Amino acid sequence: MKKEAAKILFISQEITPYLPESDIANISRNLPQAIQERGREMRAFMPRFGCINERRNQLHEVIRLSGMNLIIDDTDHPLIIKVASIQAARMQVYFIDNDDFFQRKYTTTDDKGQEYDDNDERTIFFVRGVIETVKKLRWAPDVIHCHGWMTALTPLYIKKAFNEDPFFKDAKVVYSLYKDEFNNPFKKTFEDQLLIDGVEKKDLKAISGSSVDYLALTKLAIDFSDGVVFTDDSIMPEIKKYAEDKKIASLSCTDKENYVDSYVDFYDSLYK
Repeated sequence: MKKEAAKILFISQEITPYLPESDIANISRNLPQAIQERGREMRAFMPRFGCINERRNQLHEVIRLSGMNLIIDDTDHPLIIKVASIQAARMQVYFIDNDDFFQRKYTTTDDKGQEYDDNDERTIFFVRGVIETVKKLRWAPDVIHCHGWMTALTPLYIKKAFNEDPFFKDAKVVYSLYKDEFNNPFKKTFEDQLLIDGVEKKDLKAISGSSVDYLALTKLAIDFSDGVVFTDDSIMPEIKKYAEDKKIASLSCTDKENYVDSYVDFYDSLYK
């Protein structure tokens, strides 16, 4: 049995400096660097939202990783992979891109603050795109740490669709809980869109028979996570109780500055 988690995959919907500072963006920027400085390996992924200036941030396409099509609701969506470096941290960030989902000039809402109607399909594409890209990199993470609701499908896919894959079968999945609620429930077709090989209707009971709102999506993430992190004291009480009732490993870490050692110890504890 491993004594420490040597390889950490970070999947985040926000990383600064590519997007403005926030709790998610700051942790997703600083934690990977700290992990790397402790001699452990890491990879970091985020969506290539249209508001990210490719020239200023020196993004470039990784041809050998691009070229796959992901099918969502019987429609092929080309997967484009880009990469950039944060020079001060000596770390790379991979970007999941697609003209249909990520060319618009905003992130999850338009210029009037209205959430995009296809955010459900965008999160499916993003998570599946990360998983397929990690496989192409031939890199097997020990821990997959997810940040933001757009990563919420990762635990389901890792534990059900990719549970026998040699790159993921031993991976532990950690889901960090933030105050990042969305308001508009996903479309009724969302449940069926999740059904790929390995994922069955019975796996989706957290979202079955009701509108898929933030609470339901978070419960689905918790159902298949090995650990959860509470990053804020004001996380929805229903979510806290749901995680506690599941009796999975948890970490309360609301310190916005001195959290790295707590996270590293938490990763390692999942292998004891």
